[in-house]
Amino acid sequence: MVSARSAAMAFNRLADFEIDAANPRTRMRALPAGLLSRQFVAVFVVVSCAAFIAGAALLNRLTLLLSPVALAVLLLYSYTKRVTRWSHLVLGFALGIAPAAAWIAIQGTLDIRILLLTLAVTFWVGGFDVLYACQDYDFDCQKGLFSLPRSFGIPRALLIARAMHVLMLLLMLGLLLVFGLGKLAFAGVAAVALLLLYEHSLVSPSDLSRMNAAFFTMNGVIAVVFLIFIAADVLTCRFVG
Repeated sequence: MVSARSAAMAFNRLADFEIDAANPRTRMRALPAGLLSRQFVAVFVVVSCAAFIAGAALLNRLTLLLSPVALAVLLLYSYTKRVTRWSHLVLGFALGIAPAAAWIAIQGTLDIRILLLTLAVTFWVGGFDVLYACQDYDFDCQKGLFSLPRSFGIPRALLIARAMHVLMLLLMLGLLLVFGLGKLAFAGVAAVALLLLYEHSLVSPSDLSRMNAAFFTMNGVIAVVFLIFIAADVLTCRFVG
């Protein structure tokens, strides 16, 4: 996970070097600010990819065979904003394959039930990435970059983000049902729903000033809260059993 994310983030900075340098919000990132060289970051990407493949090889044969596919998804995402308004969902899928990859790493096979979690994460990340992209509406219009806020305007983009998160919650409920999880797990989904409601209350078409709280803080809280409830449910069931 660490090597894959490191490769993806560093490659994204390479691919978006000129865009980041032109955008007032991102021009102080390490590459456009001159804190790192592109040559150094390129080597870092190669080393991270090699570490990822080596790690996958140590797990099982299927993880090794699928490691180039995972890297392709992670790296090619960086170019999607140049060709499609739905790049937010591509980013979501890049993170969404993580639970399926973890399942394969542990079990050596893929259970199609875990793909519900892949889809849930895809729409969760896609939704909050739409929120985040609202900050760059003017810049995207100026540079001809694709995003849902640019295509539909900020008010409609916020509605689309909410719809994605509703779909995420439905997929999470489906996940709990197919795995036969208990009341604590369902309480976890309810807690996530309340946190998402609060997250969306932080931003509006006329006020994006609390975007960092919505994007960074709340999504971190959501992930940890869901983990705690699911872990508590599984451990409680084992203890009772």
